[in-house]
Amino acid sequence: MFLTRYAISRPAVIAVAVALTALFGLLSIKTLPIQLFPDITRPSLSLTVHWRAAAAEEMESEVAEPLEQVLQGISGTQTVYTEAGNGRAEIDLEFEIGTDMEKAMLEVISRVNQATNLPSDIDGPFIHSGSNNDQLTSLFLQQLPGNDTPIQAYQDLVEAQIEPALTSVDGVSRIEVRGESDRQVEIRFDPYRLAELGITIPELVGRISAGRDASAGRLDIGRKEYKLRYAGRYELDEFGDMVVAWRGGLPVYLRDLADVEVQRAVPRTLRVQNGNPAINISVMKESGANALESLLSVKEAIEQLNSNVLARNGVHLEMSYDASVFIMRALNMVTGNLLFGVLLAVAVLWCFIRKARATLIIAMSIPISILLTICVLKLTGRTLNVISLAGLAFAVGMVLDAAIVVLENIIRLREKRSALAATQQADNQAVSDKSQLNNLGDLAEQGTKQVWSALLASTLTTVAIFLPILMLNDVEGQLFADLAITIAVAVTMSLIVAVTVLPVAASRWLADSRLQDNYTSAWQRLAGLSMRLTATPLRRSIVIVTLLALPLALTRVGLPKMDYLPDVKRDAVDVWFSIAPGIGINAVGEEVMDTMVERLQPYMDGEKEPALKNYYFIMWPGGATMGVRAIDQTRIKELEAIVRDEITVGLPDVRAFARQGSLFGSFGSGKEILVVLKANDMPQLFRAAKEAKVILEEAMPNAQVWPHGSLEFTAPELRLIPNDRRLAEVGWSRGDLPTVIRALGSGRYLGNFFDGNQQLDMMLMTSAAQSPEQLGAIPLATPSGAIVPLGELLRVDTVMGPKSIDRIDGKRAFVLAVQPSDDMTLEVAMEQLQAQAIEKIEAVLPEGGSVQLSGNADSLKQAINNMLAIFAFALSILLLLLWGLFGTLRDALLVILTLPLATSGGVMAIQIMHTLVDQPVDLLTMIGFVILLGLVVNNAILLVHQTRTNEREGMERVAAVQDALTRRIRPIFMTTLTSVCGMLPLLLSPATGSEIYRGLASVIVGGMLVSTLFTLILLPALLRMGKAASSTDDHRTATSPKRVAAQG
Repeated sequence: MFLTRYAISRPAVIAVAVALTALFGLLSIKTLPIQLFPDITRPSLSLTVHWRAAAAEEMESEVAEPLEQVLQGISGTQTVYTEAGNGRAEIDLEFEIGTDMEKAMLEVISRVNQATNLPSDIDGPFIHSGSNNDQLTSLFLQQLPGNDTPIQAYQDLVEAQIEPALTSVDGVSRIEVRGESDRQVEIRFDPYRLAELGITIPELVGRISAGRDASAGRLDIGRKEYKLRYAGRYELDEFGDMVVAWRGGLPVYLRDLADVEVQRAVPRTLRVQNGNPAINISVMKESGANALESLLSVKEAIEQLNSNVLARNGVHLEMSYDASVFIMRALNMVTGNLLFGVLLAVAVLWCFIRKARATLIIAMSIPISILLTICVLKLTGRTLNVISLAGLAFAVGMVLDAAIVVLENIIRLREKRSALAATQQADNQAVSDKSQLNNLGDLAEQGTKQVWSALLASTLTTVAIFLPILMLNDVEGQLFADLAITIAVAVTMSLIVAVTVLPVAASRWLADSRLQDNYTSAWQRLAGLSMRLTATPLRRSIVIVTLLALPLALTRVGLPKMDYLPDVKRDAVDVWFSIAPGIGINAVGEEVMDTMVERLQPYMDGEKEPALKNYYFIMWPGGATMGVRAIDQTRIKELEAIVRDEITVGLPDVRAFARQGSLFGSFGSGKEILVVLKANDMPQLFRAAKEAKVILEEAMPNAQVWPHGSLEFTAPELRLIPNDRRLAEVGWSRGDLPTVIRALGSGRYLGNFFDGNQQLDMMLMTSAAQSPEQLGAIPLATPSGAIVPLGELLRVDTVMGPKSIDRIDGKRAFVLAVQPSDDMTLEVAMEQLQAQAIEKIEAVLPEGGSVQLSGNADSLKQAINNMLAIFAFALSILLLLLWGLFGTLRDALLVILTLPLATSGGVMAIQIMHTLVDQPVDLLTMIGFVILLGLVVNNAILLVHQTRTNEREGMERVAAVQDALTRRIRPIFMTTLTSVCGMLPLLLSPATGSEIYRGLASVIVGGMLVSTLFTLILLPALLRMGKAASSTDDHRTATSPKRVAAQG
């Protein structure tokens, strides 16, 4: 063939190509972005709207529902989640994978602009990407002991010092300060003084709001044109001189009624780290950045900040978690497994070949193929992560297959001609080295050419089988695409190496080497055994029926129940708190946060075990979250039990849920199932949710069940009912009171004030009302001139209402999360819920209500359907390729019929591994079955190809099958064992995180071993179908060692 002929005739070119491969491969390793996992995103957009002082019902009816109406029908939208709370509403739109998000963003903006009936004084909607996939790490700026300055006062320090230092790091795009309180202009008025002077609150609002700049166009004066600009805006130090009214011929200044100052808004969240008040900072990475290098640079920047400006200010910046530790640990584990796999694969080669040169010729396929693969990863913009590295580790043994087959055939031809070569050398002792080299070159070319079509067929089937994996269009497709691409590229590169580099090396390095197979008799005995087991039609029928029916039945019955993604744990315990509504943030801080700090401090000080590395606590009205990390990661399960059973118990009006965190984050929150209840009647929906929680706990007693939000429809609310008659008497209407009430409540928004650097909110507020009684007693000046208490103009009722309202796809909803126990798979949990809980929950729902399983449950159902479709698609691709390569459907079907052996072997391996280490079957494991299709057909392709070649050369069927077995059994075992040994470290590794690949490795190793052993029996039986039993003499002739040697 041309490629091999060119390579043999241009060895210098091949040497340069190998050197360039090494150079660019090593350069690519150095420059490839390194991160823990591939980028995983669910395309989404979020809309956030703020409406000061609005209750949840108002946010739903006046903001959320109108926006949902205009957002209906946007192309690619899958789900619309809405949360309407006090003063805030958020709408999350999830889109299908592959949606053009720029186009979706433009359409969302256009639709929002069509919502003309929204309240005029809302802030927003603010539209932004909903993905947090670009978070590099999370930091906390701690207020150190002995420092009495409130932590919120350091937000200016964050903006002035920390943000520039971190954003200057390569790979960091920005930082986000979580839960920060913005600076605002606070105008705190005295309502009693206002009433005494007869000034109404709406009048005060109008006077302050009127201070605005305005442009008045242009004015031509002579030869010059002047701009007209009205300077009506007050500077901050001028607000006090604002004349609000005239009383008794004298001006009433704003300073007589109110204090004006710039303050931070009262924070709605509290944060501590390691017992110290803190500010939370998220560091976001640039797209395509090297996460590991960026993290190391961020750590250096943190050290410099802590040793200088932060130390002088009594604060300390610390990572919440150091992702570089996880990345290095995972990469070292996979890299170690890869190198160990290389050693095992080469050791297997040595056991078969027992010649250093021949072993090295085949083994050099590994580094060349891997370096070429890394170059391709670099050119295609991929990253180096645990998934792509695992692909390289799995490919270690596979890349030897083509090289083994090529060199094996070259060796076979060399040994066949060895007698003739010896005779020629005896007749003519002057044979030149160059002539000998040319003969070896011809031999290498011929040996490669003979197996080229079979190698091309096996490579195409292996590579083509990965195409369906790349077509997975959800999280699993993004996660496992690197695995598919890496293995497919490595196998393709190995074919190129096998037909170019290897023949050149064989033609030069094997010139003086004689190879001897120490297992020739064993191969002949195995081939003879296979032929005897399939010698008669009855035996062939028994073999075929048994080796087809039994594997199919075993695959159907033996496959364990599935999980979604590997539940890879990290050395941290995550805790979620559900806090009864209506409890103020400061009260919760004293009752919950301070208690957590007190209980965790002995573990931080090392007085109790396991000692803690760090912890954080973040709290907001109605909820909180906590993360706890141990110094000794092997004691994380012990820490989980302590946190669940000791640290978080006995808290009033608080429910806590603790579990070990997942490395996959939100995409791999393990087996969590969301039970979504929908109904229009909110009180009845909350009642049904309470009953549903009890039903779920009874159906799954070992599971954790917690609500997303409070189960109590008891958020206290002061409902102000206007007295229309009394309002009319004083000259007001219902429309005038909201301004009054907001000013007396959390504050009346007056507009923006530009301080020369940024826009600040202006708020009119008071501290006069600290109870319903005080609120009702506040005197108000009215348009009629009368001074009346607020209580005369309205009635104050204390009622209960929802703290927040959730909506899914336009319907009110309540979500309960179910976390099954570790020993229960997600699929079993779903079946148990369907059988024991769903009907009971439907019975307690109000009329028109519904319940459905969502979250990972929904993802698993969709993924199973996708995997079945992909398996069928892969099988179809395989059949068509084999049909095209063999030119006959019969031979293609013969190869396909060997596949049940592989799947049954994979199932048996999974069952064994599940018994030993409780290894679940997840999507990565299922992908192993798809990969297996493309790997195990290689052996069958070699046997069928060799059999048909023999028949074309004149052999009868039995002899052709016998010869094919004898010729190919050795390379079949070599390729299988090198592939299996290359994967063994991934299968047997006890390291943390190895569960990601263990199921996949089990399937491939078990499938290849079982398939190899029994294909050598099944395929001869299939190939000999229709042939009568051979006579004794014919059978002896077919299996005679002399005949085999003559055919070799």
